[in-house]
Amino acid sequence: MVENVKELLKAHKGIKREVYLDNENSTMVPKDVVDAMLPYYNQVAYGNPTLTHKPGWEAFETIMKSSQKISRFLGSKILEEITFTSGETEANNLALMGSAFANKSKGKKIVISEIEPINVLHVTDLLQKFGFTTTKVPVDREGFLNLEKLKEAVDEETILASIATVSNEIGTIQPVKEALDIVKDKNPETLFHTDASDAYGRIPLNVQDLKVDLATVSSYKILGPRGIGALYIKEGVNVDKILEGQIGTQKLWPGVENTPLIVGFTKASEMAFQDFEANVNRMRMLRDKLVDGIFRKLSDVKLNGPKGDKRVPDNANISFLRCEGEALTIELSLRGIYVSSGSACSRRLLQPSHVLVAIGRKFSEAHGSILAKTTRYHTEEDITYVLEVIPSAVGRIRGIVGSTGVD
Repeated sequence: MVENVKELLKAHKGIKREVYLDNENSTMVPKDVVDAMLPYYNQVAYGNPTLTHKPGWEAFETIMKSSQKISRFLGSKILEEITFTSGETEANNLALMGSAFANKSKGKKIVISEIEPINVLHVTDLLQKFGFTTTKVPVDREGFLNLEKLKEAVDEETILASIATVSNEIGTIQPVKEALDIVKDKNPETLFHTDASDAYGRIPLNVQDLKVDLATVSSYKILGPRGIGALYIKEGVNVDKILEGQIGTQKLWPGVENTPLIVGFTKASEMAFQDFEANVNRMRMLRDKLVDGIFRKLSDVKLNGPKGDKRVPDNANISFLRCEGEALTIELSLRGIYVSSGSACSRRLLQPSHVLVAIGRKFSEAHGSILAKTTRYHTEEDITYVLEVIPSAVGRIRGIVGSTGVD
């Protein structure tokens, strides 16, 4: 494996242009964000925020200011409603396991959609070992939740519903407010969680307007550092902690907070929401240029997910028929274009994306999918280069497929 990677990296030497579009799975961190973080490693606020000395007090003040800013970006007015975590995965674990264990006396049923992120699916699988049950609500061919089936799924035993605001793979913007109203009408005691990681910084998001009980957001999804995220927990919602350790400044997260990463997350949030409309419009313009160009230049391609305003502005998920996705990611990488086949959570598995299967894609269509996400830092020249390269890359893969008789 190591030798194969060395050979692949050697084959990339001499690439004259690189376009990184794999922003679902990891992102570059802008210089302004890095610069904001650096002083907190060795100049200021490097102490433990629970301790009574100057570096500790500085760290505590920094974390409180960050909590206040993140809560404001989410539409919350209470900084204590924000719990910093190590990222989206941990936040979703805390939301689901913490609320399930805290409310198990009321029931043991959890309702989710079929296209929730892998970390949500895995947590609900784990909770079944503790006697909880999970009902998965189907979606239509564009990934929209079947609200009638949701209504049927919720009953007096349902303690939690978790519906992502946006599908991380196909960009579908779910009718979260409508879904929440259905859940609360059927059972007012049911908690409602949403993974808003792919909505944060892309569409208007206000937890008070949505009236959700819990919401997850992630730093790297908005070009912040990896290893940091946050969980919004509405005041009064009962959640158990799922990690044990030394007492910190957060009641649900033990240990010493990573002040530099929290600062980086906050700076990335400020940059995402500064000139919000301009940032969103730029991502959408570049995404549309990419998608429209692919459909203009290539046949036998399918867009996965909805079109227009029902889709977040950065997401492009396209199936290339008669083309294996992993092979195409390598072929494009050798030309300096970096995308992913499906999501990183499933790219090493020999099975299609559960999201694409849920919206009715055939296995061959799902295996031939490519996911790309634009950012405000991409240029039109970047997208033009991708559109110049991708037809030959697809043609090469399809030629190999045709010559082997494989489809």
